[in-house]
Amino acid sequence: MSSLADKGLKISKNALFNVFLNRASKLLGKPFKVVIMLNEVADKLASEKSGKNKFAQLIDIMLTVVRLVRGYISGSYRQVETGTIVSGIAVLLYTLSPIDLVPDFIPVVGFLDDLSLMSWFIGKFQDEITRFRDWETSSATAALPSAEPAAAPLSTAAVAELGHS
Repeated sequence: MSSLADKGLKISKNALFNVFLNRASKLLGKPFKVVIMLNEVADKLASEKSGKNKFAQLIDIMLTVVRLVRGYISGSYRQVETGTIVSGIAVLLYTLSPIDLVPDFIPVVGFLDDLSLMSWFIGKFQDEITRFRDWETSSATAALPSAEPAAAPLSTAAVAELGHS
């Protein structure tokens, strides 16, 4: 059986995902619409959480991607390739869309293709996600020296574990 990341790779090469890449490229020039989309995705991902299993870890990392895109759009974080942002927005749009390869109204299975695509994205862009989380931690520490970091650093082992079920 192939891993979630392998299934996500197949989805990323599907013609339907190219539609989301094109929409993401156009959306990148409309920061207000990106923020609205980010809020909707964050709400959808938050409602899917159930315990700290691999799926919860995956969703937690994708919430980091939401913050990454938000930081890029606001201009507070630009140490990321534009292609990563476009791909991230495309994955988030795919996640938000009820019409994708496996429609979301189908219980459990409908969210599995979204998780697969997320897993592929995280595997491909784990270094950039890690750099962003490190930046978040150092920014939070610099702004509020006594505060706890916004998110735990993403370990390579945690990312490697994802998608290997």
